[in-house]
Amino acid sequence: MRFAFEQMDAEGFRETESWRYPPPYDFYDGDVDPVLNPERHFAARDETGEIVGFLYFEERGPRLEFGLGLRPDLVGRGLGEEFFRAGLEFGRERYKPELVQLSVAKFNDRARIVYERVGFRVVGEHNRTFARWGVVPFLDLEEAR
Repeated sequence: MRFAFEQMDAEGFRETESWRYPPPYDFYDGDVDPVLNPERHFAARDETGEIVGFLYFEERGPRLEFGLGLRPDLVGRGLGEEFFRAGLEFGRERYKPELVQLSVAKFNDRARIVYERVGFRVVGEHNRTFARWGVVPFLDLEEAR
C-alpha cells in the first residue's frame, strides 16, 4: 500500500475519533483523549484517498517524538511495518531530527515488535495515569545507534 500524508483536518479528526479497536487495544480508541495540538497530526491516506491511519510528531530539541495509528480494520493485516517505515521517513524529511523516539503501552507487544524490527530499541519505561484506564505502563523506544 502507498501512503500519502497531509495535515489532519476537522473531517479527519472526526473520522479518527470514531475508530474502535477490540480489547485490549480499545485503549487506543480515537475518542479516549482530546486532541491538544492538532497542528502536530497528519492523516495517512491510501491511493483512493481514504484515511487509513494517522501520524503525530512533537519536536523536543534535536529529538522527534513519533506517534501513529492504523485504522482498526487494517490492524493485523501485515501493514504495520510498511506504515511505520513510511511515517518515519515522512517525519525525518519534514523535521530533520537527530533522533526519533516513541512510546508504546507495555501490553502492546505487536507494535513493539514492529518498532524493534525497524531498528528501535527499548531504552526505558514510564507510567501515565488516565481517568478511564488508571495507571498504564509504557515503554520508551528510540532508534538504535
